[in-house]
Amino acid sequence: AESAIAETIGNLRLLERDHEEDVKAAAEWGNKALAASRKADQLRGTGNTTDADKFDNLAKIALQRQISEENEARALAPSIAAQTEVVDKLKDGLNGMKQKLVELKSKSSELIARQKSAEAQNKVHDAVKSIDVMDPTSELGRFEDKVRRQEALAAGKAEIAASTLDAQFNALEDVGELTEVEARLAALKTGGTSTAAIEQ
Repeated sequence: AESAIAETIGNLRLLERDHEEDVKAAAEWGNKALAASRKADQLRGTGNTTDADKFDNLAKIALQRQISEENEARALAPSIAAQTEVVDKLKDGLNGMKQKLVELKSKSSELIARQKSAEAQNKVHDAVKSIDVMDPTSELGRFEDKVRRQEALAAGKAEIAASTLDAQFNALEDVGELTEVEARLAALKTGGTSTAAIEQ
């Protein structure tokens, strides 16, 4: 787009340069016509009509050239005006495109930043979810379940140990009772009594 606009601007500048040259040439031919006319008047004033007529003819030729250059300049004017309008519109369009491109780049950068932020947030959420103690499938949930099972096993072993200890003490009490029975039986055989002394 820029190369096409640059070419259009270049063509406009050529037209403007041609117009300036035509205007300049018209002015120069006008000056030459004036100089020739004055010279003719000067010669005619001295009675030299032959040379005066020659300079008048030169003045006419110069005026014809001046008119030709002016016509060319006038012919270029509409083209220059139209081309200038086109160039202005193209410039405005190009500036608008550049501004739009800047906005698109800015929007793209914003979207990329938002995407990265969203990805980071998702990773954080996934990480938090993976350590959710209420989630039995999570690593922490499985670890907690393992600890609870170990605690339950330890409690079971403690309960078994306590039951065994109680049984041992109960056995001791049974042995004590049997010993007392044997002692009373022996007392009866020796003429004693089977009644134990009860403290008052």
